[in-house]
Amino acid sequence: QVQLVESGGGLVQAGGSLRLSCAASGRIVSSYIMGWFRQAPGKEREFVAAIYWRTYYADSVRGRFTISSDNAKNTVYLQMNGLKPEDTAVYYCAARSPNSGGTYYTRSGYDYWGQGTQVTVSS
Repeated sequence: QVQLVESGGGLVQAGGSLRLSCAASGRIVSSYIMGWFRQAPGKEREFVAAIYWRTYYADSVRGRFTISSDNAKNTVYLQMNGLKPEDTAVYYCAARSPNSGGTYYTRSGYDYWGQGTQVTVSS
């Protein structure tokens, strides 16, 4: 059973930075599509970024966030710079097989999810 554990969330002022980590059990980071999603109170869970041979970003974070992976550590990172109050949400790490149908930004295509980590950006 694949397990994903996020860490690195916290409270930061607008304009600040945070780096989220997602530690995966098993060697899936190098063979699965790894994604980050977020969910703000009262809103749907939305795609943030994904990585599989290349990187993908939501328009709202492109240029501010960077997704990366360390296959040796089975860990995926999300470096978040220039944080805004609207980035406040619970951030989730997710993994999906590249053989699954659908797209990298579709929530329903992901097979495994972490428990989430809270990111709060104050104005």
